[in-house]
Amino acid sequence: MKTKITYAEAILSAFEYLLHRYPETLVIGQGLWSPWYVGNSMKDLDKKFGKDRVIDSPVSESGVTGLAVGASLAGAMPIVVHPRIDFMLYAMDAIVNQAAKWSHMMGGQANPSVTIRGIINRGGEQGAQHSQALHSWFSHIPGLRVVMPYSVADARNLLISSVLSKDPVIYIDDRWLYEKEDYVEPIKEINLSKIGPKIVKKGSDLTLVGSSYSTQQALNVAKVLSEKNIEAEVIDLRVLNPFNPSKIITSVKKTRNLVVIDGGWKNCGFGAEVISSVVENVESGTLLNKPIRIGIENSPAPSSAALEKVYYPSQKNILNLIHKLGL
Repeated sequence: MKTKITYAEAILSAFEYLLHRYPETLVIGQGLWSPWYVGNSMKDLDKKFGKDRVIDSPVSESGVTGLAVGASLAGAMPIVVHPRIDFMLYAMDAIVNQAAKWSHMMGGQANPSVTIRGIINRGGEQGAQHSQALHSWFSHIPGLRVVMPYSVADARNLLISSVLSKDPVIYIDDRWLYEKEDYVEPIKEINLSKIGPKIVKKGSDLTLVGSSYSTQQALNVAKVLSEKNIEAEVIDLRVLNPFNPSKIITSVKKTRNLVVIDGGWKNCGFGAEVISSVVENVESGTLLNKPIRIGIENSPAPSSAALEKVYYPSQKNILNLIHKLGL
């Protein structure tokens, strides 16, 4: 039976499922006992499962993440929560030099199966230090899996799959999606290695690629284009590392046009990775137009609401760029 829930409630239901079903699961991070710090995505978990398993930590991103990596090597299934992905940067050694490397260095005999949740917070005049989307950084690192759910179902299912994976996983969710509602099926555990990009709308004139909130933007744009008899195929990336571009390549061979929307900076961003992966794998002449890469320009986020309106890619801007393709 399907149940209608929000994106944030889907994340909460994943935590409840894991903590109930797997006693090895523990959660640690800042503000986890707070009614507002991580929205309602972790509401009352400490009351239901105890403060020894849902641990509200001091402000020490490096220490908490290192502790979780060590706990995973000792057999625990830890989930670290960074309420702002910006401050995961304090934990880069534990993530990049430890979690991502141990299995490789130990010949697969040690697997730090830690899940690190980073939350993207943007808008609301939060400024340069509190508004970053750093998924491209982590996607660059071999040994890390990186997931970014867009759909309500994926918000729940990808978190469960991440925690059950033997690999370290960076799970990135976006507060701009927290109120999104949809119906979900009963939980079914899925091996993370079997999950990749997904076609969320079929089309024949244009391939639109996004991840997380950018997928929502792509679907909104596709709806407007459809009213003008332009049918865009929308692909949700879901898993950024390891990245499997095969569905995107197949789609582009059909539509012969490609637009990638990314919520991070354009410079060295994931949009460039998508485009290069396609261009390297289609025959010369397949694309009717140059691919379009849409992202944030190379500047820190502003602290002004007026400037935020022009800083982040808007539906109007995306449509204007697509119309340059002559569709």
